[in-house]
Amino acid sequence: MRLHTHIDGTSEAQAALASLADRGEADFAAVEPVVREILAAVRAEGDAAVLRLQERFAGRRPNALYLAAYGGEAALARLDPNARAALQLAADRIRRFHERERDAGFRYEEGGVGLGLRVSPVRRAGVYAPGGKARYPSSVLMSAIPARVAGVRDIVLATPLAGDASDDALLAAAHLSGVTAVVDAGGAQAIAALAYGTASVPRCDKIVGPGNAYVACAKRLVFGAVSIDSIAGPSEILVVADETADARLVAADLLSQAEHDEAAYPLLVTSHPPLVEAVERELARQLADLPRVAIARASVETNGHAFVVSSRARLAEVADRLAVEHVSLQVRDPEELLPGIRAAGAVFLGHLTPEAAGDYLAGPSHVLPTGGAVRYGSPLGVYDFVARTSVLRYEAAALEEQAQAITAFARLEGLEAHARAVELRVSVKSRTTGESQH
Repeated sequence: MRLHTHIDGTSEAQAALASLADRGEADFAAVEPVVREILAAVRAEGDAAVLRLQERFAGRRPNALYLAAYGGEAALARLDPNARAALQLAADRIRRFHERERDAGFRYEEGGVGLGLRVSPVRRAGVYAPGGKARYPSSVLMSAIPARVAGVRDIVLATPLAGDASDDALLAAAHLSGVTAVVDAGGAQAIAALAYGTASVPRCDKIVGPGNAYVACAKRLVFGAVSIDSIAGPSEILVVADETADARLVAADLLSQAEHDEAAYPLLVTSHPPLVEAVERELARQLADLPRVAIARASVETNGHAFVVSSRARLAEVADRLAVEHVSLQVRDPEELLPGIRAAGAVFLGHLTPEAAGDYLAGPSHVLPTGGAVRYGSPLGVYDFVARTSVLRYEAAALEEQAQAITAFARLEGLEAHARAVELRVSVKSRTTGESQH
């Protein structure tokens, strides 16, 4: 099992870095026509279209589309005690982390001008959780708990149910997260229902959560009618390693993302050339008995890259250029290297910090930008589920003091009505309240 290895400074390495840096440019040409048809059908026909499309694509027609009583508490009770305890511990830790993200806004006064920022939760959030081979109760916790901490009143989980015990973990996670209802549907039709609303599914203000190409394309197309978190692509990890790294741990972390998806990106950058061969031997050894060996092998063979650099400074430079979702710093003094890597979704410091801890239990949401979007994006958080309102109040003296500058600015832009709206207020004799008099 060999990684695509590149020696820093060569034209091959430069080309590989450039190609990987552009990996987020998703091509939806193959799916967009179908997705547009689905969105149009749901917008026109509502529930009937969602049910018909769910039967067409999933082979199952739900008995009920919108489930306010989805049985989450009973599902939690049915789980194996160890699984139940793990979900509960994860929910507690995720909640405690995101409570620190709350923003109370602010108010202040400056020379007779009262200013402030009001922070309010959106009224309703939609959380998408995939079905099929990618059913992740952890993603329900990581998506819905920040919404609940933000104060969102209604949290609607869209996920195609199987109608049997395999649903229990998802429904239990929904219960622990504060989900208020479940929509038994997946794919682009579920995104359309959340975005536009139907007779039974209420319209949401925000939609978050990962999905396949149809889901990602649908989220992109409904943006504007509703807010979204990001366009999720394949999972990715970059292990940054020096001579202190253990090849077994490096390989294990690379495979932890490779087993997600054949299109995942397991990446390595190292300043210790012998490490590459050692990691390749470990990849082959660990793949031998991995249950999802076919998926992981395809990921490594297609998208597995190793970059060999000459210095510690280049480790950080390459990592920052790649802008990867998960960055594992398996180096001496990772805290010292961290400031040089500005673009990263989540950073795992040191040899004893597995990426899997972030996926499940550590606390920060594992819903992260992919495809280089960490250059401008952020992990999912409480701030994704709030709206901010500016608050302004002028006293009479403050308006009079600023009137000349405001009207000059308005006329500079050719907006006479703006200027007159100020001058009319200043001309009013009684200014005790700072409001227009009639």
